[in-house]
Amino acid sequence: MSDALRSRWFARVHAHAGVALDDGHARVQGPALAQRIGGVARALGDEGVQAGDRVALLGLPSTAQALAVLAVQAVGAIPVPLGTRHTTAELQHVVDDSGATVLLLGAELRERGNALASSARVLDRDAIVHASPSPLLPAPGDDEDAALLVYTSGTTGRSKGVVLPWRALVGNMEALGAAWGFCAADRLSLSLPLFHVHGLCIGIFAALLHGVSVLLHARFEPASTLADLRDRGATVFMGVPTMYVQWLEHLAAHPDDAAVLARARLFTAGSAPLPPRVFAEFARATGHAILERYGMTETLITLSNPLQGERRVGTVGVPVPGVRMRIVDEHDVEVARGTAGELQIAGSSLMRGYWRDADATAAALCGEFFRTGDIACEDPDGYVRIVGRASTDIIKSGGFKLSAREIEDVLREHPAVADVAIVAVTDARWGERVGAAIVPAAGAPALPELAASIRALARAQLADYKCPRQIVLLSLLPRNAMGKLDKRALRAQLEGGEPGDADARDSHT
Repeated sequence: MSDALRSRWFARVHAHAGVALDDGHARVQGPALAQRIGGVARALGDEGVQAGDRVALLGLPSTAQALAVLAVQAVGAIPVPLGTRHTTAELQHVVDDSGATVLLLGAELRERGNALASSARVLDRDAIVHASPSPLLPAPGDDEDAALLVYTSGTTGRSKGVVLPWRALVGNMEALGAAWGFCAADRLSLSLPLFHVHGLCIGIFAALLHGVSVLLHARFEPASTLADLRDRGATVFMGVPTMYVQWLEHLAAHPDDAAVLARARLFTAGSAPLPPRVFAEFARATGHAILERYGMTETLITLSNPLQGERRVGTVGVPVPGVRMRIVDEHDVEVARGTAGELQIAGSSLMRGYWRDADATAAALCGEFFRTGDIACEDPDGYVRIVGRASTDIIKSGGFKLSAREIEDVLREHPAVADVAIVAVTDARWGERVGAAIVPAAGAPALPELAASIRALARAQLADYKCPRQIVLLSLLPRNAMGKLDKRALRAQLEGGEPGDADARDSHT
């Protein structure tokens, strides 16, 4: 089989003399980048890592973390990036499900990584990354080999491993980077985590493919990005809508900083819908129309507003080169433009499948098209609007997609909970927040004590962004004539509550 794209990737790593990875503490540039990746790859080989092995990586965004991912690929092994905000139970699932033989652990998260009870050998990422430089001699392979094994956010229950082949990774990131005008003159200010396709695939792979230097930050802070733009030559910023809300809050207190933001070439947004108000206010303050795009772990980045031309607020643009889309009804029949239906995606950017789960892979596909589960509508001139979810069980909060079912399963373990439903509640800052409607069991304590106990259980088993921010007690959950839970009605009940506060209202009494 062909290895054209895979070989092109490693050739680009060698070719760009000016490209750099820089986290403010460690910087690798130009020819030294390939030598450093080669040295880390050789060290991994000395530790017994072989082609096809899964190597889990746990660490905050940094030069070391990026080098480790790239070196795992050079060996021919498969990187499995772990979520830095996930609980031990969530991390354990990914390590166990992937069959990782090695865990590369950054010092900053050593305590959490050491808590994993796994057969994977734990290696000190930082010691490995500081191996002596060596020529980059990537293991042989082809374009359908797995380049990454990225786990979903668990939007249909427990997270599933998505096998992304070199064919999808390199092809899609080449196309997207070209569409966004990425070039060697660019520097990307990157504050996104390196366990999502947003931060890892665009932020590292699309950037390096096009010779873009990357300024890495462990977390988003407006001051750090301002310093990148003002002092370090940054030209591009990628973020999630929550970051832009924080930008507007910052500019309200420091309006003169808008002139610094105006120096950038491009601001992009993804991972959750960008509120039109945020788009408009950011444009007024900085002169920049944020470029919104759309993608999924399973499909990579499939739709984007244009670099040149109208960036239409409320839309995610048009298909990226190499991608085909259709909008269908409940019978998978394509609908006319202007009619809402499920968005389905086909093309070279699609995953190879879910890791060792043929049934889930088959269920996600309709012929050559992937069922996104998002309800979309196409404007007369081809711009696509995402208007909702096929399922009401997906919550998009701060750039993360959360599974209501996963949270419900945890809360049902509480002895004082007779029934529970999790819904998305509109939130001005985070897009949506997690709302919990609880039917208390007989003898359950009063609301304040019960809410505190429920939140303690959630924090012990779920990442912080999955924990309920609003709790209401109901005598019954709303259901239709068929006995099916009516989450739309339930969401309407919760919409009036204050974020972060337990709410004692019971509309059924």
